[in-house]
Amino acid sequence: MPRHIALVPAAGSGSRFGAQMPKQYLPLAGQPLIRHALATLCAHPRIDRVVVVLAPEDLYWQGFDWSALGPKLMPVHCGGPSRAVSVRNGLWEIAGWARPDDWVLVHDAARPCLSADMLDTLIDTLADDPVGGLLAQKVADTLKRADATDRVEATVPRDAMWQAQTPQMFRLTTLHDALERCSDVTDEASAIEAVGLKPRLVAAGAANLKVTWPEDMKLAELILQTRGNAA
Repeated sequence: MPRHIALVPAAGSGSRFGAQMPKQYLPLAGQPLIRHALATLCAHPRIDRVVVVLAPEDLYWQGFDWSALGPKLMPVHCGGPSRAVSVRNGLWEIAGWARPDDWVLVHDAARPCLSADMLDTLIDTLADDPVGGLLAQKVADTLKRADATDRVEATVPRDAMWQAQTPQMFRLTTLHDALERCSDVTDEASAIEAVGLKPRLVAAGAANLKVTWPEDMKLAELILQTRGNAA
């Protein structure tokens, strides 16, 4: 049976966020932002290993105690200047012990509200899929395409539009080969598409948000607090 290996690229500096430390280490609900997703991945019984791809010069990681997350957690200092390079380097790192048909679930370090139910839905839906796929959300708002002066150039039909999320789940060999051929991409699904394959979109909700701007931290904390109270 193929295993499920989570790979979390976390080598970015979070420059758009404007903080004094990488965004993934900023405090969220009493923990580093990245810890929330790592805790969900490490606790899930169907995830066999959680590989965190850090920058070679990262000194923040060692300043936190990760031992409570258990033996699945595996930090590697081989991150690169872009997400695609970090993921590709991470795949090279695990190639020595992972099997070619193992599933790799690439998840954003800045997507802290991932839940066990989301993981189950993704894994169950793609179990027998020949390509793989990703969590995504159908676009609800009207989309406008702008011109060079930020004026509306056209309204884009939203019927077939989805907003990509993570995890994005593909076989190790398929993803590695795609990223070797197409490294100038912003997510793994784009590399898979570029080699002629069609990833499956697996519906997820707005709660699986990505923290991009400072105001997103408040919303993420609210989601985590509500989920904790519900539990």
